[in-house]
This record gives sequence, C-alpha cells and structure tokens, in this order.
Amino acid sequence: MEEQRIAKAHRLVVNNRKTATVTGVLDVLSFDLNEILLETEQGMLMVKGTDLHVNRLSVEKGEVDLSGNIDSVAYSSASTAGKQRESFLAKLFQ
Repeated sequence: MEEQRIAKAHRLVVNNRKTATVTGVLDVLSFDLNEILLETEQGMLMVKGTDLHVNRLSVEKGEVDLSGNIDSVAYSSASTAGKQRESFLAKLFQ
C-alpha cells in the first residue's frame, strides 16, 4: 500500500541574513556551524553560512528558529527526498 502525503504549509523568513524562522519542518537531519539540513513539507532545505545555531526547535509545531551569518538557502525537490527515504527503508528491511 502506497502512502500519499498531503503537503502542509511551509514558510521560510530570513531577517537581515542573521536570523531565520522556518515552519513546516518535519526533521532536522544535521547541523553544525556552517550548514543546517532540514526536511520540510516542500523538500530538503539546506542553509549555509558561518556561526549557525538552531535556537529553537518545536517538533510538535514543525518550527525552527536559526541564527548566524546566512550565506545561502537551497531546496532540493520533495520527490527526491521521498525516493531517498524509501530506498533507505527498502535496504534496511531486506
């Protein structure tokens, strides 16, 4: 049985390249001082910069507040993320 996921609201607000608020976050996959990788309702979101910090994470609400010097924000497609997860799970249960 194939599960269909309905995309919920997702918002990214960057203020003066110093702080950001992201909603529609499903998971924080990795973070360090130079890169934060988030799984959102609209695909994978990569934030790059320097001195990056995750100030607030609310898994229940799907919200993340970031701070630091934000240099770039990039998305990858939601379908690619789903295929990668499915592939990983398929390999895990073989």
